[in-house]
Amino acid sequence: MDAIILQVLNGLDKGSAYALIALGLTLIFGTLGVVNFAHGALFMLGAFCAVTLNAILRLSTETIDPSRTDFLGNPLKVKTPYVENWFGPEIGGAMIEWSVPLAIVFAIPVMVAVGIATERGLIKYFYKRPHADQILVTFGLAIVLQEIIKYFFGANPIPTPAPDAFIGSFDFGALVGMEAGTIIYPYWRLVYFAFAAIVIGAVFAFLQYTTFGMVVRAGMADRETVGLLGINIDKRFTIMFAIAACVAGLAGVMYAPINSPNYHMGMDFLVLSFVVVVVGGMGSLPGAVAAGFLLGILESFASMSQVVNLLPGINQIIIYLVAIIILLTRPRGLLGRKGVMEG
Repeated sequence: MDAIILQVLNGLDKGSAYALIALGLTLIFGTLGVVNFAHGALFMLGAFCAVTLNAILRLSTETIDPSRTDFLGNPLKVKTPYVENWFGPEIGGAMIEWSVPLAIVFAIPVMVAVGIATERGLIKYFYKRPHADQILVTFGLAIVLQEIIKYFFGANPIPTPAPDAFIGSFDFGALVGMEAGTIIYPYWRLVYFAFAAIVIGAVFAFLQYTTFGMVVRAGMADRETVGLLGINIDKRFTIMFAIAACVAGLAGVMYAPINSPNYHMGMDFLVLSFVVVVVGGMGSLPGAVAAGFLLGILESFASMSQVVNLLPGINQIIIYLVAIIILLTRPRGLLGRKGVMEG
């Protein structure tokens, strides 16, 4: 039982990342009809927003401390972060320690700007082009963004620690009435799952209960009719692209302590996220979220040593096997609309 609960938790952790990225992909495909292969790069940019803010907060000034000397009796040079000089050691130190959560505030305007610039500068010219053209141009954009990050930050992963309050593990076994120490799970992974649930809930609430969201949902169903009503649907779709970019970026920010950011992390998640979107149903937001968590849990169980010993390599292909089975039996995906991906 403890192994099953642990794998479910691992699956929810992976599924949270898949669901957040797939949610943004589905928003773009459902509203704009664009297959965006640069979406994984937006996830990567979000992670590097956390890296950048952490580096900014750690910028230091060098001073001489006469009260401290080296073995020769010379005064030591001490590096003090600027934020500690400006706000004091306690507040400045807390800002550095909590740089990842603070990066959420930093990443939102950055990702919104990137999303608007991408949609207005590139994507809008490919709305009526074949999906193959969209894939090629957005995949090219992803490579460009990847190489820019590699140029400025290097090829090696950059550790970005979580706040000290969330370093360590939670005794989940004791919480559910099992023997203490049977199920130990990292705090930050639980935080990530909770964060993903909040973001997903906020997106669905925005689309369901706001006038803007209702117009967008109507545009997803029938863009031409909404346009004939005098509504500037193009402007709203630009905003939706920015929101989708922001969702991917925030997913990357909070994932930085789990997997040290590197320039190819977006590509690592991109293919899996597209599989999630297809399994859930192209254009279906609930389907993207459900498939994300479902495939995350299946991948987690397939990674168990007992399963890998019985079926070597199954953990590497389980998601694709499930995708093949679902698409053979239900071409539109789990919750896809009729006519989408059906010949």
